[in-house]
Amino acid sequence: MDILIVEDNKELADLLCDFLRANTYTVSAVQTAEKALLLYETYGARLVVLDIMLPNRDGFYVLEHIRKESNTPILIVSAKTNKEDKLNGLHLGADDYIEKPYDIDIMLAKISGIFKRRYAVDEIIDGNIRINKANHTVYKNEKELEMTTKEFELLSLLMENKGRTLSKEYIFKQVWGSDSFSEQQTLTVHIKWLRQKIEDVPKHPKKIVTVWGVGYQYEGV
Repeated sequence: MDILIVEDNKELADLLCDFLRANTYTVSAVQTAEKALLLYETYGARLVVLDIMLPNRDGFYVLEHIRKESNTPILIVSAKTNKEDKLNGLHLGADDYIEKPYDIDIMLAKISGIFKRRYAVDEIIDGNIRINKANHTVYKNEKELEMTTKEFELLSLLMENKGRTLSKEYIFKQVWGSDSFSEQQTLTVHIKWLRQKIEDVPKHPKKIVTVWGVGYQYEGV
């Protein structure tokens, strides 16, 4: 998904979800730290919008756990306005800190800015594989490969998350969408096709590796 919202005020979370979806983001919202970490570890997210005051464990707990394994952008949104809380959040690795109540246009602008800075990359290069995202082309040893749209989207997703294991469920939802009528066997077939195109020895893949019982990981060179 694009954005994971961690907010115990359901009305506020639903409102933010509506605005973000209207701006074409895929969004999920949870109300506790425990659910946030479970969802993040299962499906991942490109951005986490994180409240601090949550039931049981607070948002700093979520922030610390995500930062141990990932540099996913994290935007703190909190009614806590004192300097100590802001510094704590930033020192723990948050990318920004917004005070409640906030202007929705400012929030959307900050989120858009984070996505542009972090993800607006025209090329992804890893060893002898190069992806040009602007014109949807893939090259191996500077020779263009024939790619279907889904193959391109799948390879882009894997290379953007190099070194990170992505679950089959997460990959499938990102590439085919949660409303797709396709089955997850489709993913297995597309992985096979990608390996035939980018691997030196497709039967013994070194770039796209299977993590048994979980999903796939792009290891590259």
